[in-house]
Amino acid sequence: MPAAATTIAPAVLATPLPADRLDSLARLTDGLDSNSLWWLSGYAAGLARSGAGTLATAVAAALPEARSSERLTIVYGSQTGNAKRLAEQLASQAEAAGLGVRLLRADAYPTRELKNERLLYIVISTQGDGDPPDDARGLVEFLAGKRAPELKNLSYAVLGLGDSSYPQFCAIGSKLDTRLAELGATRLFARGEADLDFETVSTPWLQQALTQAKETLKPAAAHLATVTPLRPLPAAPAFHRDAPFAAELIANRRLIARGTSARGAYSADKDIRHIELSLEGSGLHYQPGDALGLWPRNPPELVQAVLETLELDGDASVSHGGHNLPLRQWLGEKRELTKLARPFIASHAAHARSDELNRLLAPDNAAQLADLLSRTQVIDLLQRYDGQWSAEELVAALRPLTPRLYSIASSQKAVGEEAHLTVAHLQYESEHGPRWGAASHLLAAAEEGERLPVFIEHNERFRLPADGNRDIVMIGPGTGVAPFRGFVQDRAADGAGGRNWLLFGNPHFRTDFLYQTEWQAALKSGQLHRLDLAFSRDQAQKVYVQHRLREHGRDLYDWLQGGAHLYVCGDATRMARDVHAALLSVIAEHGGKSAEAAEEYLNELQQQGRYARDVY
Repeated sequence: MPAAATTIAPAVLATPLPADRLDSLARLTDGLDSNSLWWLSGYAAGLARSGAGTLATAVAAALPEARSSERLTIVYGSQTGNAKRLAEQLASQAEAAGLGVRLLRADAYPTRELKNERLLYIVISTQGDGDPPDDARGLVEFLAGKRAPELKNLSYAVLGLGDSSYPQFCAIGSKLDTRLAELGATRLFARGEADLDFETVSTPWLQQALTQAKETLKPAAAHLATVTPLRPLPAAPAFHRDAPFAAELIANRRLIARGTSARGAYSADKDIRHIELSLEGSGLHYQPGDALGLWPRNPPELVQAVLETLELDGDASVSHGGHNLPLRQWLGEKRELTKLARPFIASHAAHARSDELNRLLAPDNAAQLADLLSRTQVIDLLQRYDGQWSAEELVAALRPLTPRLYSIASSQKAVGEEAHLTVAHLQYESEHGPRWGAASHLLAAAEEGERLPVFIEHNERFRLPADGNRDIVMIGPGTGVAPFRGFVQDRAADGAGGRNWLLFGNPHFRTDFLYQTEWQAALKSGQLHRLDLAFSRDQAQKVYVQHRLREHGRDLYDWLQGGAHLYVCGDATRMARDVHAALLSVIAEHGGKSAEAAEEYLNELQQQGRYARDVY
C-alpha cells in the first residue's frame, strides 16, 4: 500500500472528494426527497460509467436509451481538442434536428455494443506520424483485432484529422474507414481528410453527415424523456479559441542560459522561458493538465524575407475567403510561414517547374520528404527553388495560421488569475539567415505589459486523481515538466495525502535543470516525495528518463500496484515511445507477466484513467 495512506476514524465516511466538493455536494442534496436522491444517484452512476466527463455523455446515460436503429452514435478520438469540438458540433446539430444522439469519447465507447449499432460517425485525429490519439488506442486495437464483430447492419462515415507535414497524414482515419468496411459495414459517403486548416474539409463533411443522418433516422424526440438539469448549464465563456482574450504578460524570464553551437549560432533548445500571463477580467478558468492556446504572429523579418524573395508588394490588397487585407497582414497574421506542408511543396513544385521537388513527392521518397518537412520552412523552399507567385496565389496556397498549445505550468489554487508556461524558444541560424518558431519567438520577444491573444484548451484526459490520497508518478523531461509544476502546486493547495514522484531529464544538470530551486524546496517541504533525474550528457553513456524507469522498476511497479496514477508529458516521436517501452519492460519483469499481459496491464491503466499522456 502507498506510504501516504491514512487511517480514518470509524465515524467518518471515507471519501475521494476534497472538502470544497463535499460542501458543494451537501448544498446540492439539501432538501431533496428520496425520489430526487435516487434519481441523482443514477445520474452520478451514468457519469462514472461513461468515463468521458462530459455533460452530453452524462445526460445520455440518465435518459432512457434510444433504440440503436433510431440513434446516431458519434465517437471521437482527440489529442488537441479539434476532433472533440467537431464531434460536439455535429452532435449539437443532430439534436437540434430532433435526432436521437449519443456522443462518446473513444475510450468511453462500450465496444460490446458495436455489433448492435446502426449509424456510427467517427471523428478522429492522427497523432504524430501515424499514431492514434491516446483516448482512441483501445478502440483502434479492438477494431484491428480478432474480437471485432461482423458489422453487416452498420452504416458509417469517418472524418480524419491530421497534419500533412507528416508522411502518414490521417492514417488512423484511413485505417478505421478501411477496417469497418472489411467487417461488412456500409460506408455512407467518402472519408474526410482534414489538414490543420480543418474547416475547409470538416464543414462540408459535417453538413453531409447531418443530411445523411436525417434521411436515415426518424426524429427521436418522442422517444426521449424530458429531464430537468440539476443546475443551469454554465454559460459559454466570453473568450475562447475564436474569440481569444488579450492577456497581459507579467513575467518573462530565462530558466537556462542560451548556449552556442560550433558555428556560433544560438542552439534551438537552449533558450527556455518561464512565462506568466494575467487572466484577470477574462473569466477564464483551467485545471492542472489543461493547455493555454496562443494565436501567434509571424516575425516581421520573416514576412519581409518572403516578400523580397518573391518580389511582391506587401501593401498590395488581396481578397480571399471573404476578407480583403494587405498582403503583409495576410503573411504576418493569417498564414503559416514557419511550418511547411506537403500541399505547398506540390504547389511550389509547379510554380518553380522543379523536377527535384516533384521526385520528392513520389510515394517511394517518403523518408526524404519527411526530412524536408521537418527541417525546412516556407522561406527556405522559396529561396532554394525559384518560382513566380502572385500575391493572390500565395495567400490561397499557404495554410491558415493555427494556434499553438502550451501545457499550463501552474495551478490557479496557487497563482490565482494567472497562467504560467514553460516555453522552448525555437531560434536558429540557417544559410540564408535567422529562423524562428512563430509562437515561441512571439513569447520570448514579448515585454512585460504586452498583451497576447490566448484561450484555454481543456484536456479532460490529463487530470489529477479525484482521490487526493492516490500516489502520482510524473514523467516529464525537458519542457514536458510544465504540467507537473501545476500538479504539485494543486496537490499542495488541497493538502492531498498521496505521494508525488517526479522523473525529469535534460542534457546537463548545470544548465538544464528547469525549476531546480522549486523542486528542491518542494522536496524539503514534503510537497514532492521523490525526484529522479536523468541528465543525458553529463557522462560518457547517455542516460534518459526511460533508463531511470528501468533502474527503479521495482519501486515503480509497487506504486502502480498500490493504485498510483502515471503521467507522461513531452516529445511524442521518441521520448513517449521509449518511455512506453520501458513501462512495458518494468511491468513484465516485476509483475512476472508476458509481453502480451504487460501490454494488457498498461491498457487497463489507461482505460481506468491511471495512465495519461500529454505528448506532442
